[in-house]
Amino acid sequence: MIIGYNEEHMKLPIPAEELKQRLVTDGVLDGAAFDACQTEALRKNQSLLDVLISAKNIDPNYLYGQIAAILGVPRVNFSITPPDEAHVKLLPEDISRQRNVVIFGEQDGAYLAAMADPSDLETVRFLSQYLNRRVIPYLATESDLNRAFSIFGLQTAGDFKQIIEQNIQKSLKNSNKSAEEAAAELPIVAIVDNLLSYAVSLHASDLHMEILEEATLVRYRIDGVLYEILRIPKVVHPALVARIKLLSGLKIDEHYKPQDGRFRYQIVNTVVDVRVSVLPTFYGETIVMRLLESSQKPLSLEELGLLPEAAAKVAENLKKSYGMILVCGPTGSGKSTTLYALINILNRPNVNIVTIEDPVEYNMRYVNQSQINPAAGITFASGLRSILRQDPNIIMVGEIRDGETGNIAVQAALTGHLLLSTLHTNDAPTAVPRLFDFGIPPFLVSSVLNLIIAQRLVRKICRACLFSLPMEAEQKESILDQLRAMGLPAQAEKLPNILFKGKGCSVCNGTGYKGRLGIFEVLEVNDPIRRIINSTDFSLDRLRDEARRQGVQSMFEDGLAKAQLGETTLEEVLRVIKE
Repeated sequence: MIIGYNEEHMKLPIPAEELKQRLVTDGVLDGAAFDACQTEALRKNQSLLDVLISAKNIDPNYLYGQIAAILGVPRVNFSITPPDEAHVKLLPEDISRQRNVVIFGEQDGAYLAAMADPSDLETVRFLSQYLNRRVIPYLATESDLNRAFSIFGLQTAGDFKQIIEQNIQKSLKNSNKSAEEAAAELPIVAIVDNLLSYAVSLHASDLHMEILEEATLVRYRIDGVLYEILRIPKVVHPALVARIKLLSGLKIDEHYKPQDGRFRYQIVNTVVDVRVSVLPTFYGETIVMRLLESSQKPLSLEELGLLPEAAAKVAENLKKSYGMILVCGPTGSGKSTTLYALINILNRPNVNIVTIEDPVEYNMRYVNQSQINPAAGITFASGLRSILRQDPNIIMVGEIRDGETGNIAVQAALTGHLLLSTLHTNDAPTAVPRLFDFGIPPFLVSSVLNLIIAQRLVRKICRACLFSLPMEAEQKESILDQLRAMGLPAQAEKLPNILFKGKGCSVCNGTGYKGRLGIFEVLEVNDPIRRIINSTDFSLDRLRDEARRQGVQSMFEDGLAKAQLGETTLEEVLRVIKE
């Protein structure tokens, strides 16, 4: 690492002053704005590049181009030219991940190495000695490296399954032991470890272990879709459950009540927080584990998937000092991720931010995060009352579930606090009658609401195998049917003629999709909307009509725009909208 002012803390491969000089010379931002971003990066312990991209909306390609120019090295872009699988596998996965480097090709007898920090001469020397060949460093972004790392997931899939099968056979020999005894034996420990490691390598968000009549079914949720991974003999199931309960600090001898716990798991240089839910079913206890990477950084509005007009509305409402911002959608629609992104934008030295969550999913520096604990009498409502005594400027409530929480939240938002929370509704306008259902008077709802964001998650097309194709007649008709069902103008001549898909490749495990992004409906509560909310003859249809008159895009329209941009597919948008 080149020595400079706290570059190590800001994860920057060049002196910050050099980058500052480039940006100021190009007129991208002034020196004071750069210094403010630098201070914010240090305060939040985030990458300076992430702060520049998020806070100042600087194009990532421009930033990395400037860094490459300063370092005097070329750049790679694996979204355009995917890495060669054979070359990637020249380095073991642990070395690649620990040193943030992948070999992606060769030129004139030298290997080409994509690196997060091409100025790391120690790693360059190590690679030359390890591979016994000259190495040419290239600058790679975090997303480029992750795209290359995903190749290891395919390579190790067979290894994981083989190891799991071997340990299943060993555990069957110990089937005469109790579940508690078997849980501490090496075969069961190895099965659980490898199931978790395999899930992390595939970037699964959830691991399901479901007990059936004849076997235990193991499934992973990857990019929102469940995939069957393998089946384990039923006789092994009690020991697996006991092992996971041990890790989670749960009662091993309790088999008839649901239990919730959590533990931390580490693979290579990735730390994962695992939330565990144990549920008794007809054939035995079923386990679902939610996998949360503790190092995951909060996303910018653009990274979430907000288009410029919607992002501008959100950014403008985040500047308000009081009122309520709601994020709506069903379970698993990314509401918490959006809330964390908004809190990260609001996280400044001159404000006090306090949260009450269930549970705390990501630790945020300089944010006072608390977790509900019903056994100790800490609910969303009681926790929110306590938060108000902490003199906060900004409050985040994980979810408004009942009238008591809703009424306290409204009172807090009316008395000089900016309050952010989530609701379970299908779209943005439906949040209003949902608040009415909680017993909150219409005049308070109209006074307190600033912004409602409704969202779903769609899978992104894999950039390594993206291709375009003409839109077929059946696809056009599907779009028109959906528009008609939503009461929107259905004009065939305004539909795109070209759509995009992923062919399926080693990077995306043959699915054609890699990662997810949000599709949104952003409803700003202005005076005409307030009048409708507060009217004695309130109608949800009138509210929707006014939103459309103001040009508010529905989630389907937002998804269609992203399908036109090649970010997702029409089929994926229709799938999540109709769920």
